[in-house]
Amino acid sequence: MTVPPEAPPPARPPASSQRPAALVAAGILLSRLVGLVRQRVFSYYFGAGDESDAFTQAFRIPNILQNLFGEGVLSASFIPVYSQLRAKGDDVARQEVAGAVLGVLSLFSAIVVLVGVLAAPLLVHVIAPGFEGAKRELTVQLVRVLFPGAGLLVLAAWCLGVLNSHGKFFLSYAAPVLWNACMIAALLWWGGTVSLPRLAVVLAWGSVAGALLQLVVQWRNVSRVLGVWRVTVSARSPHVRTVLRNFGPVFIGRGVTQLSAYIDSFIASFLVMGAATILNNVQLLYMLPVSLFGMSISAAELPAMASVTGETAEIASHLRDRLALGLRRIAFFIVPSAVAFLAFGDLLARLVFQGGEFQVEEVHWVWGVLAGSAVGLLASTLGRLYASALYALRDTRTPLRFAVVRVALTTALGFAASLWLPGVLGLAPRWAVAGLTASAGIAAWVEFALLRRAAGARIGAVSLPRSLLLTLWGCAVAAAAVGWGVREALGGAAGLVSSAVVLVTYSLGYGLATLGAGIPQARAIAGRVRGVLRRG
Repeated sequence: MTVPPEAPPPARPPASSQRPAALVAAGILLSRLVGLVRQRVFSYYFGAGDESDAFTQAFRIPNILQNLFGEGVLSASFIPVYSQLRAKGDDVARQEVAGAVLGVLSLFSAIVVLVGVLAAPLLVHVIAPGFEGAKRELTVQLVRVLFPGAGLLVLAAWCLGVLNSHGKFFLSYAAPVLWNACMIAALLWWGGTVSLPRLAVVLAWGSVAGALLQLVVQWRNVSRVLGVWRVTVSARSPHVRTVLRNFGPVFIGRGVTQLSAYIDSFIASFLVMGAATILNNVQLLYMLPVSLFGMSISAAELPAMASVTGETAEIASHLRDRLALGLRRIAFFIVPSAVAFLAFGDLLARLVFQGGEFQVEEVHWVWGVLAGSAVGLLASTLGRLYASALYALRDTRTPLRFAVVRVALTTALGFAASLWLPGVLGLAPRWAVAGLTASAGIAAWVEFALLRRAAGARIGAVSLPRSLLLTLWGCAVAAAAVGWGVREALGGAAGLVSSAVVLVTYSLGYGLATLGAGIPQARAIAGRVRGVLRRG
């Protein structure tokens, strides 16, 4: 292929990453909304029984591959090196790096997919030892179907890394819409006409088809921005060796982080029926603000921060400015998200999941577990941005050490909070799942503090002003009080429309409160809304 490469951008990135972050957020929002539709359709047909637990756990196991080799690892190891080469205009080197990383990634992914398919019974025994009989056999079958799809998603993540480095954010983050759409289509076409075990297998094949589409839709744009390139497995280039050297600590760090999630699944397999499904549903809701506001800003900032050139003091000053602005923007959106989880978690669960086999009892179960996840929501999202700053400085080992600390704490606290504490407090067994999410939140705050201190040691202290945080929390609580008033006026907001009205009231109340408090992010949003209305 002989497509002329793009002209390199200026050596210094633009002062603001708001537009890239908005594109990332738009792509993520679109894919997450379709993902929530997928989960709602799934909940309608599967409820919270054995088949839903089997698919949920099987869905997690191949994701080990995707998460170990996927976006997070490439963002930390590949994007900083590739973006720096692109900033310097070294097209030959960046093309060599891209081709070599794809070759190595494809080779390792193929090996892991093969091992995963062959070792599916062992993996299920490790991840879900509480599953027995037909439930366990179904989980093994689903793992074998899903693993090749996870390999395709890894290659799609490589496409995302290339496109992000070229400032093309929307397509790669919106591409999962196709993946979710294939799964929704499988459920709607076969749902209600086949047995639940058979429907779970059909859904797994729908996931594989969607993964292939997600890769194909990005491939053309990747070829266009790369120019002349070829796939290799050579590590002769020093830049390729740098990527691979950085890949190791990040790979281990992602593995450690994933270990935390799988420990939660391991524990959930011993809890009451439906625990694994409820935990998965909560994680879907939890990841919505994390993805929209934490990942979007961090993903947009990483290529920009990695492209900064100049003297050490100049680079540090520029990173401090970007980090400070990013922290403010994340906090503006995450604080009200945490309050919404606490105050209106049942309404969120009702809008997304209720219907068919998923009824009021499961909705309140989701609310309680979601409230536990609110504990660490702000810490998790802010921590991502501090980690991105360290990755931009080619420091991948420091986040690894702190990830190990977080996982150790999550494991110890998770076992205590879910298997011991409910009995001591006399709580129903189902609330043990809330102990898992709350303990993970506590560990997230410890990791956040460590990351902030490490970043400060490299570039100078950067943190959110206490007055800003108090203002944001105050505005969110005041808006929640207004929302609860509307809820009471609507008789508890038992329907979907009234639930939506309460949530919209809360959102508008927070926006007006922060606008009145003079928060710059609220003013910026109001300015954009006024501009749209004038043009309309």
